[in-house]
Amino acid sequence: MNHAVLWPMALYLVGVFALAFLSRRHLTDSKGFMAEYLMGSRSMGGFVLAMTLAATFISASSFIGGPGAAYKHGLGWVLLAMIQLPTAWLTLGVLGKKFAIEARRHNAMTLNDMLYARYQNRGVVIFASLALLLAFFGTMVVQFVGGARLLQSAAGLSYQQGLMLFALTVGIYTTIGGFRAVVMTDTLQGIMMLIGTVALLGGVIYAGGGLTELVTKLHSIDPALTQPYGANDFLSQPFMLSFWVLVCFGVIGLPHTAVRCMAYKDTQSLHRAMVIGTVIVGFLIFGMHFAGALGRAIIPSPDSPDNILPELMITVLPPVLAGVFLAGPMAAIMSTIDSQLIQASATLLKDLYWNYVRGIGKPAGSNAEQQLQEQRSERLEKRMPGLSLWVTGIFSLLVFAAAFNPPEMIIWLNLLAFGGMQAVFFWPLVLGLYWQRASSFGAASSMIAGLGCYAALVTFKPDMNGIHAIVPTLLVSLLAFVGGSLLRPNTATQFGQTA
Repeated sequence: MNHAVLWPMALYLVGVFALAFLSRRHLTDSKGFMAEYLMGSRSMGGFVLAMTLAATFISASSFIGGPGAAYKHGLGWVLLAMIQLPTAWLTLGVLGKKFAIEARRHNAMTLNDMLYARYQNRGVVIFASLALLLAFFGTMVVQFVGGARLLQSAAGLSYQQGLMLFALTVGIYTTIGGFRAVVMTDTLQGIMMLIGTVALLGGVIYAGGGLTELVTKLHSIDPALTQPYGANDFLSQPFMLSFWVLVCFGVIGLPHTAVRCMAYKDTQSLHRAMVIGTVIVGFLIFGMHFAGALGRAIIPSPDSPDNILPELMITVLPPVLAGVFLAGPMAAIMSTIDSQLIQASATLLKDLYWNYVRGIGKPAGSNAEQQLQEQRSERLEKRMPGLSLWVTGIFSLLVFAAAFNPPEMIIWLNLLAFGGMQAVFFWPLVLGLYWQRASSFGAASSMIAGLGCYAALVTFKPDMNGIHAIVPTLLVSLLAFVGGSLLRPNTATQFGQTA
């Protein structure tokens, strides 16, 4: 066990727990547990919004899987990864202002609250909830595997020991502090990611004798590593164009990033976050992937491509500094999974249990029924802290069990789950905001057709000349949405109007 590396990381985890306990005070002081636990009382400023959005989007795939793919395919993968540059700007620009206005108007605290406010259809919400839980399960397995592999390579722990330590840390601090703990730690983790990226990239260039020397070594290993299309033209033009959809435009439909658009403080915070978030995402994506690609000239044969980043840090930095800066990729992983845990907890507790099992969300008729529902709501809200603890803990245990047999490269599993969420949520979110004729039947048709098409394409894997399954899937789901809305229009609430 490498104690020189492990101790700085342990101190970082202590800091994360301290922030979670500090956030716990807001939960106990807050007048409404649900509003504080799920939304942080809608109090995020611009810098915090930018950091939590960037930290949530930058995950194990970006810090572990992405550099591993860049190591394998060369500088062409760095070019491909930079497609993600405008994600923060697009998400906040398309959803941000209108999403926040409607969330406040309808007192929405989850993404599915927004779907119900727009479509007034419980079937849409229940299907969306189940799809979200399934997709989040897959993406959280990726984060658990990434965290375990990071601890395995950096600290000398076994994969199982690293997995257990990571699962306990994330599960406990997310449960303790709720949404505010997540965004506060995301801010700390975003700063650590920036520092770690600078340290690693600088260390790699210094250890390799400069950029010119490193690129020359890459060319001598395989000339394709310095070409835009990689070995055997793996990174073809259709594949790259598909990535514009999958990891750029399609990110608008990711629930754990979209929900950030509901919790900021004011318009000034939104505008500031669009600029800061774009700069941060661009720098982190470029720095990590470029370091992974250059690492091929320093470490010729890692245990797994996914291990290249921690092995590079151990190789090019002194052990103590490596331990400090390895908090960067650890932060990237933790900041994504804590957001997904909060959303999974919100889906089970607020969207399904609160609204449908207990019927708190049902419209009340008489004044007596309304008073009775308010009393039931108050009693149930007092039980929510305990219920959230159990739900988050059980979900973490299930993901922990699934992560025991990891795939060779986690980036493909992560992109698979990304596509699944976009297939379900992209058009109901975007067209629900901006198209007045959108109907609940159109939304349901789009969700079912999108998920069915995507599942069929990734299962049977037809040859589409390098085009990713998400491209035809979004076309099919768009046609289903428009056709369903025109075929069966309804009087569901239009955003911008009073329900």
